[in-house]
Amino acid sequence: MSLPTAFYDQIKNYRKWDFIIFLSLTLLSVLNGQTTVFYLIYFFWWNALVQLAVDFYFRNRNEYAICENKEKFEFSSLFLMGIYWVFIVVFFGFIAGSDNHEIIFTNMEVLFFQNWFFNGNLIFILIERILIHKTKQPVKIYLSAFSPNAIVLHISIIVGGVVMFFVVRNYPEIFTPENRWGSALIVLPFLLLKIIIQYLTKSDNQLQKN
Repeated sequence: MSLPTAFYDQIKNYRKWDFIIFLSLTLLSVLNGQTTVFYLIYFFWWNALVQLAVDFYFRNRNEYAICENKEKFEFSSLFLMGIYWVFIVVFFGFIAGSDNHEIIFTNMEVLFFQNWFFNGNLIFILIERILIHKTKQPVKIYLSAFSPNAIVLHISIIVGGVVMFFVVRNYPEIFTPENRWGSALIVLPFLLLKIIIQYLTKSDNQLQKN
């Protein structure tokens, strides 16, 4: 098997690599005391934005891409992402962790791209999405405000709120970035959300098989 063929086959299995890279970098961030609820929710926000932007750019460049709303970009989706950004940064970045300076400091590192595990995840999802279109993979794209990523972002905000106010605030000595076991427990529901993304978009794999 030639190198280009092997590479192309791996691109087909991008969902597997997407989850493996996310899991690996997130666990490394936990081990290095650099994971917070804001880190995880903010990643889901960027994941949705990157996919929206790349899919919009390649919507007419990848003839195998299937647009769910007939290639029409809805401004409401971008507006909604802006509202989410303000809410996530203000609420989860500052207010929810205001009692813990360590959490605030870690959140600011994520916000200003000083967390290299977070940055690595973003770089991977950007390159991955571009390669999916560059290699002409059959993939469904969603340009509306109600995409699978947007749905997961909704859920992640709800889950993040529950975790922050009913878990982290009640046990502040346990759930700090430096406490690896506490950080690992915080990560678990978000790993489940990542699996939900895989499930909601599994039809892409069926497109590749047909």
